Amino acid sequence: MTKRKQFSSVFKREAVRLLDTSKKQPSDLARELGVRRNQLYKWKDQLSRRGKQAFPGQGRRLESSDEVTRLREELERVKEERDILKKAATYFAKELK
Repeated sequence: MTKRKQFSSVFKREAVRLLDTSKKQPSDLARELGVRRNQLYKWKDQLSRRGKQAFPGQGRRLESSDEVTRLREELERVKEERDILKKAATYFAKELK
């Protein structure tokens, strides 16, 4: 028997926000988030019924998850790309003068 996944209330709220605002299909969004499509709809229903009282549990701790590691790596990559773009912008700005 596999252990049931637990998600933080912040994750659930953000997933519902993405469900409402994203142009992606719910099944695609669910796949990207690592949840079932019907779970997104359940969270949306809970949030609409309970508002701020929705998702009172602790959820999982993100510090120990692979997701945090992936996000940190992605952040480092984005910072490197930002630095490269800054250098390129400075170079081309000098060329225009």
